[in-house]
Amino acid sequence: MTLDARAHAYVTLVTNEDYALGAFALARSLRHSGTLADIVVLHTGGVSAGALAPLLEIGCRLHPVDLLPLSDAFNERHARRNVHEQAPFTKGRKPAFHSPLDNFCKLRLWELTAYDRCIFLDADTLVLKNIDRYFGYPEFSAAPNVYESLKDFHRLNSGVFVAKPSTETFAAMLTALDQPDAFWPRTDQTLLQGFFPDWHGLPVTMNMLQYVWFTMPELWHWPSISVLHFQYEKPWEHDHPKADTLKPLIDLWWAFARGDTIPDIARLPDPSP
Repeated sequence: MTLDARAHAYVTLVTNEDYALGAFALARSLRHSGTLADIVVLHTGGVSAGALAPLLEIGCRLHPVDLLPLSDAFNERHARRNVHEQAPFTKGRKPAFHSPLDNFCKLRLWELTAYDRCIFLDADTLVLKNIDRYFGYPEFSAAPNVYESLKDFHRLNSGVFVAKPSTETFAAMLTALDQPDAFWPRTDQTLLQGFFPDWHGLPVTMNMLQYVWFTMPELWHWPSISVLHFQYEKPWEHDHPKADTLKPLIDLWWAFARGDTIPDIARLPDPSP
């Protein structure tokens, strides 16, 4: 598509200094893809100016955000200890800094009404080829949450999605979100699937979850992957329990994070089946 860079933005969310490093690698991957669209970094009060400075240096637009104005009862139900007790992660490990309440801040994308269309990307993703054409996709478009079996095609993953900013949509989301006794076990992901029940499917290669590398290696084909998503364990973790298994993916992430020469993605080895 012909991109009007002023009307489109890639958006990510940074809630701590580790995710600021993640956003830096993501932003470098976006620029490496050749996009001219804005890169907007929503950031909460948990991030220092020093951690955000490298993002400014590569041309990102920083946009401070607060936690959503939700009831005390809602916040208590969605505190880390409660969410992880009622909906534990059984397939992988989330870092200790993972805060379920922070996740809802990505809904503030709908407040960015200076843009006609946005593509949200979690800060633990890399863009491996130009994806500007997906700005032409409708709201709400997301890829399926496939990383263990094909039966999960009916569930979306909110790490990558296409949305149209609107204050009316944002207000409706807040109303839907904070209903009495409402509990969203996978936070924003559960909310978005319920709010957009007829969501449009992006190809799985637009949000290739890293566990596919070892759970369904037959699906992995580097030249086809547009967005790589490091779900569960993060590539910057020093005590990464799956670091040896995922080493080719982690090495690629560090190449973007350190500013190294980026290898030819198409020539990277596929996993052994």
